[in-house]
Amino acid sequence: MANDQHYDLLVVGGGINGAGIARDAAGRGLRVLLCEKDDLAGHTSSASTKLIHGGLRYLEYYEFGLVRKALKEREVLLRSAPHIIWPLRFVMPHVPHLRPAWMIRIGLFLYDHLSRRELLPGSCGVNLDKHELGAPLQDSMHQGFVYSDAWVDDARLVVLNAMDAQERGAHIMTRTKLQAAQREAGLWRATLVKDGQTEIKVTARAIVNAAGPWASELLHQHLHQTARNEVRLVKGSHIVVNKMFDHDHAYIFQNPDKRIIFAIPYEQEFTLIGTTDLEYKGDPGSVNISSDEVSYLCDAANRYFKKSIQAADVLWTYSGVRPLLEQEDAANPSAVTRDYQLELDAAHEQAPILSVFGGKITTFRYLAEEAVNLLAPALGITKPAWTAHASLPGGDIPDADFSGFFQRFQAQYPWLPAVLAQRYARSYGTRAERMLSECHALSDLGEQLSPGLYEAEVRYLAEHEWARTTDDILWRRSKLGLHATPATVQALQEKLTQLLIS
Repeated sequence: MANDQHYDLLVVGGGINGAGIARDAAGRGLRVLLCEKDDLAGHTSSASTKLIHGGLRYLEYYEFGLVRKALKEREVLLRSAPHIIWPLRFVMPHVPHLRPAWMIRIGLFLYDHLSRRELLPGSCGVNLDKHELGAPLQDSMHQGFVYSDAWVDDARLVVLNAMDAQERGAHIMTRTKLQAAQREAGLWRATLVKDGQTEIKVTARAIVNAAGPWASELLHQHLHQTARNEVRLVKGSHIVVNKMFDHDHAYIFQNPDKRIIFAIPYEQEFTLIGTTDLEYKGDPGSVNISSDEVSYLCDAANRYFKKSIQAADVLWTYSGVRPLLEQEDAANPSAVTRDYQLELDAAHEQAPILSVFGGKITTFRYLAEEAVNLLAPALGITKPAWTAHASLPGGDIPDADFSGFFQRFQAQYPWLPAVLAQRYARSYGTRAERMLSECHALSDLGEQLSPGLYEAEVRYLAEHEWARTTDDILWRRSKLGLHATPATVQALQEKLTQLLIS
């Protein structure tokens, strides 16, 4: 890209909010540049509990507006990307001394009815003594409740938004940091640094600060701006262990400290357990789980499951920093709102900047739509909001019927092993046909570089999804890192280097 490129909108931050805003704006005809200092979804947006949910526990904090908004978005997102977002039923064992049954019933009734629900079944009670859902649980668990939410491949959700933005004309630049920007003659003049060395000068009519945990730092240190809001950093950590139950439901466990913990089926062979909520004061880019957090999550699981786990059973961990909206009256990190605040600085005849504070993955599309609406007067946007009824790349599956799509997919590619066909269909939806366009037999996929990972997929990810490192591929574009070995990581690195150079 040449220097002195001009854009309508410069979006800083390649997490879910930045990618969502870039997509929405590009679809309304703006010339958009998104810059991300690392990989897309390289931090918070790949470290979630991987749920599209209304937030049942937020009802206890009277966040009815947030829950209603999230429940409405749950339906929208299930339709927009049925390959990477799908229904998931949750089991809540009842522990009488933590919350009375009547309180849970009222909460679930509200959860079922706060927003129109078409795709998911409502809640119900379950006798854990007589149902398979109770088999993995302690014998003291007799009654429970079952309700619906949805699962999401969080990092792929970000990538698909970026892909859609690019296909609508946006420029997506990863490994590109905003070094500085200043207002001048009604524009922002910005200096970007790509790969730590190449300096790029651009101008933009407006900037969106979607830097997540770095939002305040970006404003103060790089843009020299003040803000009414600030972010509060809260660390959330997860552990992955060998699977602790065989059915397809997830569990939501109540803890004595009033927090809740999820135990979720993960990548066929594992169980994902999380999350923690801890104040965080360090570098958001260097966050790791602590031994105390591992113990906390193991202890939480052991209160409910018959099968006990300990630190030695943990196969993988990941941690992220949530950039929550600072609230003076919220001492407990768990009580800090997951809602967001959009702050627009559009002084007379000055180029505007819009900063995003807070938010959650479920409401990203609504946030993006609201953000572009706020910028519309200053940028002369006349096209209406459009994303509520639009599919994400690969999600154009008739009637959002993934089961029917998968049957057709298997018939089209009968030579694909069942496990591989399922992963390709889930990860890429209808876009899998592009990846497999020149493949007519398993041998056409090329060398198997790591368990379940073939050369054709690596080439596709490098060419179409901004993958540059082994971590990009093994931990964000897929979760195949759980099966990789040092030798296969090395083989992948060599192939990736070869592809990027050629």
